[in-house]
Amino acid sequence: MTPAAVAVVGTGTSAVEHLRALQQIPRLRVRWVAGSDLARAEELARLVGARATTDIHGAVTDPAVQAVDIVNATPGHAPWTIVAGHAGKHVHVDQPAALSLAQLDAMTAATRHTSLLVGQTVRFQPAVARLARAAQSGEVGTPRLLHISWYTGHAWPGGWRSWQLDPALSGGHPVHNGTHILDAATWLLGSAPAEVFARGVRTFSPDMESPDSFQVQLRTADGGLATLELCYALRRRGDMLRRVVLVGTGGTLRHSTEDEPGLTSDAARPAPLSLEGALRVQLEHWADVVTGTARPLVRPDQVRGALAGALAAQRSLVTGRRVHVTEIEADPVVGANAPVEEVL
Repeated sequence: MTPAAVAVVGTGTSAVEHLRALQQIPRLRVRWVAGSDLARAEELARLVGARATTDIHGAVTDPAVQAVDIVNATPGHAPWTIVAGHAGKHVHVDQPAALSLAQLDAMTAATRHTSLLVGQTVRFQPAVARLARAAQSGEVGTPRLLHISWYTGHAWPGGWRSWQLDPALSGGHPVHNGTHILDAATWLLGSAPAEVFARGVRTFSPDMESPDSFQVQLRTADGGLATLELCYALRRRGDMLRRVVLVGTGGTLRHSTEDEPGLTSDAARPAPLSLEGALRVQLEHWADVVTGTARPLVRPDQVRGALAGALAAQRSLVTGRRVHVTEIEADPVVGANAPVEEVL
């Protein structure tokens, strides 16, 4: 089978990780690396033997391209997904997929004749995938209660670029990073967020404009409850601690990275086994979608639910009150007026 040609939009750290993973998937071949900085695009293109360009529109609409992997900054997700969808391309887009439900709906509509897979990488992490399979098979009855504590070392004043610290461009921390944990809650509880209360705190980086840590209390549409803690304030970049407890009417499931074997040191801090290889598995699944042998594991309604929950969490963080997602549904311009120029 001839590999499907892929255009990668974006030249940041995420693009490097995607290119390395795509290189290991024989059914996909990177044809273009597109970004606003030609030198950087050329540097990344050499990693996979692709072409580099600053003509993003040309790369995305190239008749020889069957699929587009969009891994630039969030403001560019919606416009390039829509261009790619209208050009008849399959699309994989990094999370958060969009800055508003209106943008996401437009992206879904533009790709209705092809496919749209949102990169909710947490679903493809081995431990979370096992938890989901167990929950969905009825091993614990009906899931009712979820607690996720997720601590990592990443976000310092010098570690994020300006767009990531600007809620108009990133959606705010609950959207920019919190979409992952909210999607995990949506998936494990089997129901979309309905009501959210969020609190943030500046811990290790008190002078940073955005909280580096926050806690979300979540009620789902079917009455399930979740407590979600996301903290980016561990001192060393690469440090991680995650605990998951899922309680159902018939039992309990749990996982902690503390229980995993392995050695770490200041010189070597490998990712926990429960995260190992998730991006490649995710993009392997996308290859199945592109070649027509699978439907996207991450469904549009689930993506929409997680994004609505994240937007509600950001609103709660700002207003200090609980927010029902119907507020977000009723306000289609939330985040939609953010600049859409490419931030690559």
